[in-house]
Amino acid sequence: MAKQIRILLVDDHAVLRAGLRALLEAEPGFLVVGEAATGEEGVMKARQLLPDVVLMDLSMPGAGGLAAVKEISALGREIRTLVLTMHGEEEHLLPVLEAGGSGYVNKRSADEELIEAIKTVASGDVFLYPSGAKLLLRGLKQKAEPGQEDPLEKLTEREREVLGFTVEGFSSSEIGKKLFISPKTVDTYRARIMEKLNLHHRSELVRFALQTGLLKAD
Repeated sequence: MAKQIRILLVDDHAVLRAGLRALLEAEPGFLVVGEAATGEEGVMKARQLLPDVVLMDLSMPGAGGLAAVKEISALGREIRTLVLTMHGEEEHLLPVLEAGGSGYVNKRSADEELIEAIKTVASGDVFLYPSGAKLLLRGLKQKAEPGQEDPLEKLTEREREVLGFTVEGFSSSEIGKKLFISPKTVDTYRARIMEKLNLHHRSELVRFALQTGLLKAD
């Protein structure tokens, strides 16, 4: 039997939390383990319940959702945070990822999209809309300080290609077709990249590529 995905709901609207709980618990393999109405309560319950995924609103009383994402990320646990909000991507997407979040879903999104996003981040990947990926890639600059070794210098040209397609959201199978190699070979390249960069999850891999400005939007 497949492992259940344990979910914590953090939103200050009780009616919305009830609707999300009903939706998610109807999905095989999903289990809502708790709810919270503020970011502070969300952090406390994340520490207590150790969910796989925290579904987090951004605009809440108190410190708010973004501060809670940072605190949950700092716990050092295998907890993924997926932000669910009405805010526009351009203003909030990069701060969410830099805070340690694993993705961003608009509250107007279809039910199937939310379910897909939860499964994606629970597996260790980042969930991004194609438009979101383009926003993140636009104008990002290399952040290495003068005199520091560029971490990208550790990667071969092929490894950079695999990293580039990964951050754009392509699967191993899709990357393999583009590069004329097998999906297993893509996974081997990705594992080698993560080892060289001392990263442990694919979500970290995506954030690394964004922060270093490896890719630029057309």
